[in-house]
Amino acid sequence: MMDSGGEGTEEFYVERIEDKRINYGKVEYYLKWRGYPRSENTWEPVDNLNCPDLVAAYEESLKNKKHIMKPPSSVPRNKSTAKEKAVEDNKSGFDRGLEPERILGVSNASGELKFLMKWSGREEADFVSAKQANVICPRIVIQFYEERITWHTSGSDDDKTEEDTAE
Repeated sequence: MMDSGGEGTEEFYVERIEDKRINYGKVEYYLKWRGYPRSENTWEPVDNLNCPDLVAAYEESLKNKKHIMKPPSSVPRNKSTAKEKAVEDNKSGFDRGLEPERILGVSNASGELKFLMKWSGREEADFVSAKQANVICPRIVIQFYEERITWHTSGSDDDKTEEDTAE
């Protein structure tokens, strides 16, 4: 719950926590608000929240995800050279074999449409080609657009049917 404080103020209730980040050294959670569409989700600092049970449950789910994703300790890991590491860092998430979780944003700054992709089990996100995302994870792309659709309704006389005007 987040309370805007003062008399006659509205209280907002958190339906669920969808993500976590550290922004300028402060922990923030991406919240789905009860009674509001996902397009109204917001990042909120932990200090603004009054839902310790939801935060604890979300943190526990993160621990479980990390526990599942750990490589077995008996498998030797190859040590890569600095050059190989630099090449790996320049690859997009799809090229690194990462599993896309959701799209955080979109950019057209380079003249090509790119999505800022959040990867499952990863803190970092990176830009990927929209063309590549459309092929690899079309459901995630559709979900991104569906969350941002705004339907316009008009009360003008042009929208009335013949039945409405025949009265």
